[in-house]
Amino acid sequence: MENFGRPSRHGVENQGLTELKNIYWNLTTPHLCEEALRRGEGSLTADGAFYTLTGEHTGRSPNDKFTVKEPSTEGDIWWGDVNKSIDIEKFDHLLAKIQEHYKGRDAFVQDCFVGADSENRLSVRVVTEEAWHSIFVRNLFIPIDDAAGATCEDHVPEFTVIQAPSCLAEPETEGTNSKTFVLVNFAKKLVIIGGTSYAGEIKKSIFSVMNYLMPKKGVLSMHCSANIGKDGDAALFFGLSGTGKTTLSADPERLLIGDDEHGWTDKGVFNFEGGCYAKVIRLDPETEPQIYSCTKRFGTILENVVVDEVKRTIDYDDDRFTENTRAAYPVEFIPGAEMSGQGSHPKNIFMLTCDAFGVLPPISKLTPEQAMYHFLAGYTAKVAGTEKGVLEPQATFSSCFGAPFLPLNPAVYAELLGKKMEEHGANCWLLNTGWTGGAYGVGARMSLPHTRALIHAAMNGSLDNVEWKEEPVFGLFIPAECPGVPAEVLNPKLGWADKEGYDAKAKELADLFKANFKTLGAKAAPHVEKAGPK
Repeated sequence: MENFGRPSRHGVENQGLTELKNIYWNLTTPHLCEEALRRGEGSLTADGAFYTLTGEHTGRSPNDKFTVKEPSTEGDIWWGDVNKSIDIEKFDHLLAKIQEHYKGRDAFVQDCFVGADSENRLSVRVVTEEAWHSIFVRNLFIPIDDAAGATCEDHVPEFTVIQAPSCLAEPETEGTNSKTFVLVNFAKKLVIIGGTSYAGEIKKSIFSVMNYLMPKKGVLSMHCSANIGKDGDAALFFGLSGTGKTTLSADPERLLIGDDEHGWTDKGVFNFEGGCYAKVIRLDPETEPQIYSCTKRFGTILENVVVDEVKRTIDYDDDRFTENTRAAYPVEFIPGAEMSGQGSHPKNIFMLTCDAFGVLPPISKLTPEQAMYHFLAGYTAKVAGTEKGVLEPQATFSSCFGAPFLPLNPAVYAELLGKKMEEHGANCWLLNTGWTGGAYGVGARMSLPHTRALIHAAMNGSLDNVEWKEEPVFGLFIPAECPGVPAEVLNPKLGWADKEGYDAKAKELADLFKANFKTLGAKAAPHVEKAGPK
């Protein structure tokens, strides 16, 4: 076994990895890119970005994720469809299998941190079979060379991810749902991933770990993007995939703190990550110039995009492999990014929803109770074509805008949000980035310039002194005016030619909200439940 690069004195034998062929420790991106190209893991675009295909899995595999049920955490975990359990013996068996799998093979190791706040960061080790996944880790987490006071030699991981896409489970005998497995063991501080090359599994498994650890320290862990203004005012953007979280936080007038995962402490907010993982399907250089420019940089990883094999140019509109095309790049690639990864307490919180029913207003100011209600609901809508079998708009609810990554009951995070908002006087806004003038198929997608105008008006105080009107179904307050946004857009019913059709759709969506909230049961306080649709 030979070591290359910058090894840690705390070797991988501590994770049970022995008899490896070569270990490539903490290589920089140029070295890793050379290795990835030499091994045929992908190719370069005309602009120097590395692109690759992830095969069968072009997204996460939630049905293949399990948490080990063991005494130290069993009473804390929110068991159910989100957190499916697997017993200790099955985990140990698959761990031994992945350890055996690595014997005689090369391994790429990145020692890094998760969390820009030194008081709340987690030291992490990620072991991968392929070099390009190691670049992904350097892009998305915080490499040792970017962390003050840290050295590769002295790094001791508090949590380790061992990923091996070519190591497959046998579901009939090993207790998994398929040949793919993503297993989290909090007692052993270990994640093992097999049967999938989709890099997002690495990122999200560690996010789930942070979602367990941070609330126990009084830190609110959040699936949101964040940016900061020239006056130091921070803003948060919660939202599920497709709602515009990454796009709207990448604002040329503000500094980006991070695009996906953050913590809120007694000092302010901090980025868990050191990079961005943006969807790039149908990426528009006019409306999303910052993200577009990042796809044309050496060091960026592109997953499942379509590239002309002769010219090596990207076709952003081609979804032949997946709708979930992705770009992973360091946050420093965003012009004017806040490189400390930290900001003050947020002054404004935006909860984004892509409402395909076309009935929610483009912006409404929420009371504290409504903020907690919509946080627990985590509503957006899937539209035809986004998933197999989706022919009509379908309401989707994901508590805290990130239920698949919540090891604890959603009420834990909602109560922390309410407490933080009260302590620091944050405003909360519900923002519909979906349809206006009619439901999906009749109306049109909300204009991005209109959405940006509404966000800027909320931030700069332009909405502080306007008249607000309460709409009758959801109890949401709508501004009578906003610079740059027509009245028929502000009040969704005005934009519908069929007013009775609007009323019917609004009632349909309100009923779906109520039905969803009942599934939360006694976990939500009564005053929060009353803040929902009337």
